[in-house]
Amino acid sequence: MTRIHERIEVDLPIDAAFDYIADFANNAEWDPNTTAAHRIDEGPVGVGAQYRVDVRMGNRTAPMTYRITEYDRPRRVVLVGEGSGVSSVDDIRFQESAGRTAVDYVADIRLGGLLRLVQPFLGGRFDKLGKDAASGMSRELNELAAARAADGGTAA
Repeated sequence: MTRIHERIEVDLPIDAAFDYIADFANNAEWDPNTTAAHRIDEGPVGVGAQYRVDVRMGNRTAPMTYRITEYDRPRRVVLVGEGSGVSSVDDIRFQESAGRTAVDYVADIRLGGLLRLVQPFLGGRFDKLGKDAASGMSRELNELAAARAADGGTAA
């Protein structure tokens, strides 16, 4: 198993940051390694909500299905992803910090089949994936904060 752990701080209020990130249909907007993401069921975002996420893996794109398994708005969301030869548990926590929102992002990734044999050698690649995702998350959440400020604090 490989663990990715990134932490960012943004100017967006905690509720808005949580709502944006917890809805994994937005994942392709902030994670450059995601080529597409959409909700595959209906209803409110919460425990049981499911998403199809197409993840770039080397020269190919692999579909994964993510499901929210824990949902404690606005503090924590946990998503479990499964795909061909890969599984992931994404635990994302939110905390108010000096008028800002701190986002703590942990992803435990497990490769299956023959890929599990090379996983110990992919640490640098996984580190880059985590840093790219955190950078995109920070960018998108700060853009939402700027739009909210320009709109008088009412934009999502």
